[in-house]
Amino acid sequence: MSAEPGKTGSLSAQLHAATVRELLRSWHHFNATLFRRALNPPQLGLSPSGSKLGMWLPATRALLLSESLVMTKPWGVVLEVLKHEMAHQYVHEILGRSDESAHGPAFQAVCARMGIDASAAGLPSSTDSEEEPVDGDRARQLRKIARLLSLAESQNIHEAESAMQEAQRLLLKYNLEVPTTDGRRYSFRHLGQPRGRVDEHLRLVAVVLGRFFFVETIWVSSFEPLTGRQGSVLEVVGRSENLEMSAYVYDFLLHSAERLWLEHKRQHRLTSNRERRTFLSGVMLGFADKLAQQQKGQAQQGLVWVADAELSKYLRNRHPNIRRVYSQGQPRSETRAAGKQAGEKLVLHRPIAGRPATAGAPKLLGPRRP
Repeated sequence: MSAEPGKTGSLSAQLHAATVRELLRSWHHFNATLFRRALNPPQLGLSPSGSKLGMWLPATRALLLSESLVMTKPWGVVLEVLKHEMAHQYVHEILGRSDESAHGPAFQAVCARMGIDASAAGLPSSTDSEEEPVDGDRARQLRKIARLLSLAESQNIHEAESAMQEAQRLLLKYNLEVPTTDGRRYSFRHLGQPRGRVDEHLRLVAVVLGRFFFVETIWVSSFEPLTGRQGSVLEVVGRSENLEMSAYVYDFLLHSAERLWLEHKRQHRLTSNRERRTFLSGVMLGFADKLAQQQKGQAQQGLVWVADAELSKYLRNRHPNIRRVYSQGQPRSETRAAGKQAGEKLVLHRPIAGRPATAGAPKLLGPRRP
């Protein structure tokens, strides 16, 4: 699997060992969930080669990933390459196919069945420089939505609200009109940085994205090779334009909630951040309620989005053993109510200038011109 040369340098012996242990743990997880424990553990390690992302070497039963890959790419990308090489191992050791090219029909079939990226580059399409082509009608719709979100920056609250509602109507209509065919292309993206603790307001953001922005969401384990820290990160799956929109909404909500908390703190002359998480959760609940009310209005116009069965299938292929976790949430309080009230007044618009909170995330819908 070819790759561009990565950064120079290498992991310390301690971090190198920790990374290999984490990769082996992930290998066992994928072997159980995707390959039904059919594979035997390989000699797993890191390669100093910068020309290949990963390699399956049948003669020595070695599965190697590029050290520069684990140092320069998000962990989600590293795991995609690991699964890609495990698919090669499966084709060689379980199917016994040696009469085809490395990325031949047997390999393609295994990847399709298990939701693994089968491209020669081995990287998920959301991180490729070449985006999914956008046809003329879709591109025009996306540009129109972007213009509406620009209008939503208006100081006139009625004009801003009207622009946001029309953008939502087009998003709903646009996704309703996309045919559900087996040829549809899905990908994934990880939003934000890995966190040791996932607070309630972050889980509520995931709920908002999954309910209103045409993606599926799941919290997945992550690892930082440069620090050796484990954590969780939010994964969204869907079509490329919906991943773009979700990345923007994620950044918008986190930035706006923090801004609203600082305003609340200043207005009430609070001296600590003790109730910050409670307020942030309220903001997310308020914004969700606002979108739900607008959704009812769209339903009256006959625009009711039905869950995408093919997208759900794609998610299940990627994560066969999904577990739903329920939490009691923050208790009702005046601070939570204040956050909810602030969230109900939020108007979704284009991001402000500056670096977004999600590393590498685009600022907003960037379709190619037809």
